[in-house]
Amino acid sequence: MVNVTPLLRPYFRHVSLKALRTHDDVEESQMRVLRTLVGKGAATVYGRRYGITRLMTYREFASRVPLVGYPDIRVDIMDAVAGRKDVLWPGVTKRFAQSSGTTDGKSKYVPLTDDSLRLNHYRGGLYSVGHYLRFNPQSRIFGGKAFILGGSFANEISGLAAGVKVGDLSAHLIDNINPLVERLRVPSRDTALMESWVDKLPRLIAESIREDVTNISGVPSWFLTVLRGVLRQAGASSIHDVWPNLEVFFHGGISFAPYREQYEAITDAGRMHYLETYNASEGFFAVQDDPAIRAMLLMISDGVFYEFIPVARSAEASPVAVPGWEVADGEVYELVITSCNGLWRYRLGDTVRIHGTSPLRVTVEGRTKQYINAFGEELMVHNADAAMAKACSLTGVSVANYTAAPVYTTDRSKGRHQWLVEFETAPADIPAFAAVLDEALQSVNSDYQAKRSGDIFLSRLTITVARRGLFDDWLASTGKLGGQRKVPRLCPDRHIIEPMLTFNR
Repeated sequence: MVNVTPLLRPYFRHVSLKALRTHDDVEESQMRVLRTLVGKGAATVYGRRYGITRLMTYREFASRVPLVGYPDIRVDIMDAVAGRKDVLWPGVTKRFAQSSGTTDGKSKYVPLTDDSLRLNHYRGGLYSVGHYLRFNPQSRIFGGKAFILGGSFANEISGLAAGVKVGDLSAHLIDNINPLVERLRVPSRDTALMESWVDKLPRLIAESIREDVTNISGVPSWFLTVLRGVLRQAGASSIHDVWPNLEVFFHGGISFAPYREQYEAITDAGRMHYLETYNASEGFFAVQDDPAIRAMLLMISDGVFYEFIPVARSAEASPVAVPGWEVADGEVYELVITSCNGLWRYRLGDTVRIHGTSPLRVTVEGRTKQYINAFGEELMVHNADAAMAKACSLTGVSVANYTAAPVYTTDRSKGRHQWLVEFETAPADIPAFAAVLDEALQSVNSDYQAKRSGDIFLSRLTITVARRGLFDDWLASTGKLGGQRKVPRLCPDRHIIEPMLTFNR
């Protein structure tokens, strides 16, 4: 394949530098975005409801439009899914990214408008390549193909309106990709959009193993499974024995930290680079623009207006948000977005730390609520509580307390969730109860269900029985027993469960 990287490098350098220049004046860049958004929003049902006007100031906007979570706008979104026009964004929205993490349903459906794809999601991809090329002048990334791992359009909505598509964000991006870019990537569109991972995984391996792959993009946990399959098929120990020109992994969705050593074990460190992105169903928000700086450059001119709630005030009934030009360096905030996908002052649930205000860079610190997202499963406490209640009801078991944490993938095993459970009435068969609980989790969380599909990426959860009184004894040992003190139901890492397991023994 002809290496066209030298021809394309000037364009991508321009893209990268332009993104940096928007941070010369964060307020002007963000206000330009807000003026465009309210100009569109004024013509919508939501805009008329809250008095959005074309010439409103930021203070007027913040005073009239409420901060909302997904449950607050579920009815509006389902109206849009049904094909109603001008609900949250002008026109009929035909695409919705299915995700999880809501309190009033198994899935949430995030609008994907033509504007959000064009002005935001695809620009994030351009910036990723642009920033990478700016720091890697010897790259030949366009001398081979991109291996882009995607999801499917599987969903549980019956009777979708004509032309409406609901599925994973990555499926929408692949389905709508530029035909020129399509020629530079693997796998085939049909394979990329397959629903069953049992059938999909061998085809991913077969279609990629003989290609000249120069870059890969996806969620670290999922891609690790694919790469190990490629290595087994090829009988190789390093992925560079299969793809000698592989040079960069554009990763996002979950923390890369638990997977870095595992990637380093199957790659040539001298040839491999990593670039982090902050890309969610709701938008593409930030990209690592400098390999020496872990924090990511916020995309402030690309269809999203950002507000920030100081994390200490996040739980208040009526918290006050500040715009991007008023944040403080080093502080942690809950992120709020107004976007060209029709989300208005929407509380993502993500928390970010500010790393410099000019340019404005962030790192993702976590969630405002307890969660596990080690494998892209977005498991929230309300999911866990609902699944546990269902499992107990089905089996006649009762539980006094529990906590859960991820067990990360190794070169010998897939990842899973480990639940430490103190039973009031214990099941006769712990593995059988674990199986029931696992099925219940899949029934209430579509992302967990997807990751468990075919037992390919995520193994069934396991249960460790806690001795009677463990949770109270543990809290007492830390000086936190009593009042409102309790062990978190879910933790995104193992810093809570490990000492509790030691205490249990």
